[in-house]
Parts: sequence; C-alpha cells; structure tokens
Amino acid sequence: MTRATMVRAVLAAAVLLVSVIITLTMSPRLGLDLQGGTRMVLQAKDSDTAKADRESTDRTLEVLRRRIDSLGVTEPTLTRSGEDRIIVELPDVQDPRKATEVIGKTAQLTFHAVQGPGTANSAEDKEKDKGKEGLTLPDEQGRELALGPVALSGAGVKKASAEFDGQTGAGWTVSLDFHKDAGRDWTRLTGEAACHPAQDERRRVAIVLDQQVISSPQVSPSVSCGTGLPSGSTQITGSFSADEARELALLIEGGSLPVPVEIVEQRTVGPTLGADAIDASFRAALIGAAATALFITVVYRLFGALAAVALAAYGVISYAALVGLGVTLTLPGLAGFVLAIGMAVDANVLVFERAREEHALRPGRPLPSSLTAGFKGAWSAVADSNVTTLIAAGLLFFLGSGPVKGFGVTLGIGVLASMFSALVIARALTETAARSRFVGDYRGINGIASPGRVRTWLGRRDPQLMRRPRRWLMISAVLIAVAVAGIVVRGVNFGVEFTGGRLIEYSTSRPVDVETARSALAGAGFGDAEVTTAGAGDISVRTGDLDNNGEHELRSALAAEGGDTTKVRDELIGPSLGDELRRNALIALTIAVLVQLAYLAIRFRWTFAVASVGALIHDVIILVGAFAWLGRTVDGIFLASLLTVIGYSVNDSVVVFDRVRELWAKARKRPLASVANQAVLQTVPRTVNTGMGALFILVALVVLGGDSLEDFALALLIGIVVGTYSSVMTAVPAALLLERTSKVPPPARTRAPRARKGAGNRDPQDNGARV
Repeated sequence: MTRATMVRAVLAAAVLLVSVIITLTMSPRLGLDLQGGTRMVLQAKDSDTAKADRESTDRTLEVLRRRIDSLGVTEPTLTRSGEDRIIVELPDVQDPRKATEVIGKTAQLTFHAVQGPGTANSAEDKEKDKGKEGLTLPDEQGRELALGPVALSGAGVKKASAEFDGQTGAGWTVSLDFHKDAGRDWTRLTGEAACHPAQDERRRVAIVLDQQVISSPQVSPSVSCGTGLPSGSTQITGSFSADEARELALLIEGGSLPVPVEIVEQRTVGPTLGADAIDASFRAALIGAAATALFITVVYRLFGALAAVALAAYGVISYAALVGLGVTLTLPGLAGFVLAIGMAVDANVLVFERAREEHALRPGRPLPSSLTAGFKGAWSAVADSNVTTLIAAGLLFFLGSGPVKGFGVTLGIGVLASMFSALVIARALTETAARSRFVGDYRGINGIASPGRVRTWLGRRDPQLMRRPRRWLMISAVLIAVAVAGIVVRGVNFGVEFTGGRLIEYSTSRPVDVETARSALAGAGFGDAEVTTAGAGDISVRTGDLDNNGEHELRSALAAEGGDTTKVRDELIGPSLGDELRRNALIALTIAVLVQLAYLAIRFRWTFAVASVGALIHDVIILVGAFAWLGRTVDGIFLASLLTVIGYSVNDSVVVFDRVRELWAKARKRPLASVANQAVLQTVPRTVNTGMGALFILVALVVLGGDSLEDFALALLIGIVVGTYSSVMTAVPAALLLERTSKVPPPARTRAPRARKGAGNRDPQDNGARV
C-alpha cells in the first residue's frame, strides 16, 4: 500500500467513524411534511403608523412568538424570511383555525375609558369611526359603549397571566403587570373611572382588540377616586372559565402587532402522510440502492463490488452530514437523498471506464497503473460535472422556498459526499485490491482488465453517429414540436402554488365517488370547487380563496357523505404569493441557464457552452410538454425536479465535451466530426451505466414511493432519459454546426509533465499524479 493510499484509507476511516457516531447518537430533524403539522407564511403590511421593514417585522415576530407559545404547541418555530415575511411552523397542529385566530389578531390592543352607553352604529359608521378620538363598540354582552380616546396600548403590558383565586371565591382571574410608564397611565385611567358611582357605565375600562371589546371590567368599589389601581397587582375578575381566562391573558400579554400581517401561505400535512412517505422512501432507497449495487458489481466485478461498499459508506456519510448540520429533512429532500444514491455511482463509473480505456491501450501495463491513470483522466470530467450539479443545488437553495430549499441542501450535500465516496473511499479500496497478488493473478475478476460488452460492441461496429448531425437535430426539433403542442393543446396544469387558491386532500371512512362529493359540496355553497380523486381513494378539493372557517364547513359537508373525514394535506397560497412564485420560477430557470452558460463558456468553448445550454432548454421544454400531455400538476416540487434535470443534463454534456476537448487537442488537424464521433463512442458506456444507476432508484420511487413522490420521481425519470439522449444527440450535433462558423482555433495540446529525476523504470504513462 502506497503512502497516498494509506492517507486516503485513514481519512476514509476517520470520516466513517464520525458519521457512524452521529448516525447512532443524533436524530434527524423532520420537516412538517414528514412529521405532520401546519406551516404558515405571514406577510407584514404597512400601517398608518409603521412601515413593514426588517425592524418592525422582527418585533412582530416576537409578539407572535409569545402568542403561539401560549397555545401549548410543541416546539413551534418562527423565523423571519427576507425583510417582511415570517415563517411559522407548528408541529402536530392539524386544524390551524385556533392558531390563525390568535395570529390574526393584528390590530392595536388598546385600553379606553368608558364614557357611557352608546348608540348602535352600522358597519359603515364603525369603519368611519376608525382613527377618531373615540368610538362606539358593543361590550361582551352586546351592549353598546361609548369609548374615550386611547389611554394606553398593549405594548405597555409587561405580563398577563390567568390565575385561580380560590380564597376569595373570585374564581379564574387575569392578573396584569405593566411597564413603568404604562403603569402610571393605567393608574390614572382607573383612578378617573373610580370617580363615578358603582353602577355607572363610566366606572368601567374597555380593553379593545381588532375593533372588538374583549373585556370591559368595572373598577372595584374599594378603589377611591383619583387613586387608581396599582400597576403591579391589578386583577380583572369576572365569570371566566379557565379557557376564557387563559385566552384573555394571552391576547393582552401578546399585545398589539407593530404592523399587521396577512397569511399568504398555509400548508397542513397529516402525520400519516408523512409516515407513509418516510416508509415508501426507505423501501425505494433500499431496493433501488440494492439494484444499483448489483448492477455495478455485475458490470465492474470486484471493483464494482468495492464501489458498492463505498456507495453504502456514502449513504452513511451524507445522512450523518444532514443530521449533524441540523438540516431539516423534507419530503423532496428525502427524495433528493434517495436520488443522490443513484447519482453517486457516476464518479466511479467515469473512473472505471477511463481505466478500461487505459488498460486496453496498453494491456501489459500494471493494474495499479491503469487504475491510477483512470482516476487522473476522469478528474476533469468528475469535477466539472459535479460543479454543474452543485450550481443547480445552489440555485434551488437561494431561489427556492420551503421544501424546494430542503431539496437543494440535500442534493448539494449528496454531491459532495459522493465525490468523497468515489475519490477517497472507493479509490483507497480499489488501489489496495489492485496491488494484491490474487487480483493480479486473476485479472478477469477486477472489472477493468476487460473492455466491457458495450465498449466491445461499439468498437466492432464503429457507428458513425456524427456523420449527419442535422439528422439528430431534426429528431430533437420533432420532439420539441410534440411537447409544445401539448402545452398549447392541453395547457399546463399549474398547482395552487403558482396560481393561488387552496388545495385540500381528505381521507373518508366511507368511499365517496367524485360526483357524490361534488354534489355535496355544491349543496353546501362550494359549487366552484374542483373535486378529483387522490391516491388510495382519497378526495382532493381545489378552490379559490378559502379561509379556515370555510374549510371547516367544506369538510363538514364532505363528512355528511363520507363519515369520519380526516385532512391529509392542505395547501393555501395567496394570489399575490402565487404570482411571486410563478415569477421567481421563471427567474430561477433563466438564472440557471445563464450560470450554466457562463461556466461552460469559461471551462470549454463558447460553441460547446451554447450547444449544452440548447440541449438543456430542449430537455426543459420536453419535460414540461410531457407533464402537459399527461395532465400532471406543475408546482414547486416539479420546479425542483426541473432544476435537477438541468444539472443532470449539463453533467452529461460536460462529460462528452470534456472527451471531445481532450481528443481534439491530441489531433488538431483531424476533422472535428470524426473526433466528436470517437468521443461519443468512448463516453456511451459511462452514460449508459450511470443512467442505469439513476433509473433503478427513480423506478423504485415511482413504483414504491407512494402518491406524494410519484410526480416528483416521474419528472426526474422523464428528464434523465431525455437528458441522456440530448447530451449526445442534441448537444454534440449542435456544437458541430456551430463550430463551422467559429474562428476559434482548436484547443491547445496539453503538455506531458516532465519525468522526475530518479523516477526509475516506471510506466511512462503513469506520471505519479494523485487526485
């Protein structure tokens, strides 16, 4: 074992040991779509007195945190997103009506003197009264009260708590404690009220929230005129139940929000859906990974089996990285983790195929030398292809939202872990095996001494695929035309994430067909609802703007036909957010194309860059067209798969063009079409074997992943098949045609490194380089 191999082995063992410890001692952080719960996105709005900026949004978040903490939700999460949005995650909350009621109390909490009985006003008059010194509102019993100007706001409340007073018989009370200045205002307010007789309405103090009197207690007869109540020991008494006292304390202590907020997105996922998704993904990962491991073992024999061991190590390392970094594992993130298993074999395939080529050129060279040359020759393709995938992952993280961000993080970690698995773990294992006497004596078992069936067949037939590049471009043009026809004829079925509205999926105890459900909802006033069947006989309902109370009525109407009705999934997207998400999706795709174009132009030639980007645009159009023909939903998860396909498509194109550049530099006067044809034939085995590894995983996800992952896996399955084709049959022919108009000279030949002094009788092609 060489020193470099020893270093890799020690590094691999250390990383694996740490990963195993993390895996055994830490639990993953599950997103709400896996553990169940409600996620809300709140948009802060400008008010007459405050602007919705970063500072006011942060203060609003803290007020909301106090309110939600009082609900008793287990481990709620509140974070600011951007300048003026707040993300609220409430695990295990399946009916968000209570939380919405508390969050929605957005108006100023104020304390007023009661000036006497009032006259009932119309809603229009009450609207006009807003902003005036005084206003007329009904009290808790519905009696109208004339209120004075604001004496103090809810921001002055330091603490409010519900307490049970069993000694005096007062029952449940609410104790108030004010900040210093607000306490003086409270003492003055109650002192002025105490100057009126006991039965006079003016002896009361009104607490108003959202233009509604939530409490109007009378100042105790024991308080004398002008003295007022102390700010540190004030109690509100009344015929409160325990829940009423707690809610009143919550509303008072929560105070007023510095700026109003509007719910622009709300998602609710039932715990059973998340558990089913985890089980389905685990089965798909297990079966898909086993099929992938078996495939590469059959193709590359002993070295393939060692790569399968490295693949298992990759799974442990990437999972430990997700857990150790505290990454929230979402449903698409889980699917991304499974998908990355299939893509992790790509670097190994690139190395093994390159080692086969090196060994075929010089059959007598030592096996370790061929393997080292394979790692060296594959390095540029491995680096460039993984960088393009990391670019896609970065775009998903920075431009996506919610679960799409999680998918981007998972994909990025998966790419880095796969490179470590292939270039450190697999290399240490294969180099150690290559130097053993057994493998040296029985070369047929190592996997690189023979060229492989696909390479042998191509070498024997020597098809001239690039002789007529326009023929392949015509086929691509026909595929694009069919896809565009689907978009025009069938239309794109945008999900509520892009259009706005509400999508709810219900599970009923009794089977309900679509027509019966549609009639029941129409009879309840929801005639415009779109009703379809979901997986396992569930009912999916899509409506326009529908609040939580409306959803409760809709569910009740459905329960009249289906018995016990459980909400499996609920997505509410405001129209403004839908427009924004649709706009951001186009921006994300545009940026993805431009970034890939810039990177490829720097790393290769502008003709190769334009051809690669043209191929990925070809893939995007065909994938969208396929979903249009199939009537599948295009939503945020589809966007994640689309950007992943872009990364995969460019990944394949990079591998082909890397070989074209290398061969062209060695034979600058040779016709480019002949060079490109040779490059394609040399990379086809890698493309086929890598594609098969990913397809095993994706087929397992489509078949076993359940309804929640079906569209996601289907999009990736279509995209990878189309991307594999276009990287060879679209990108290369397009580059050949573009090169006919280009005046840029062929790439310069790479100089061979000088032999080191005292290198001995090494193989001349083994320059000792290490990756």
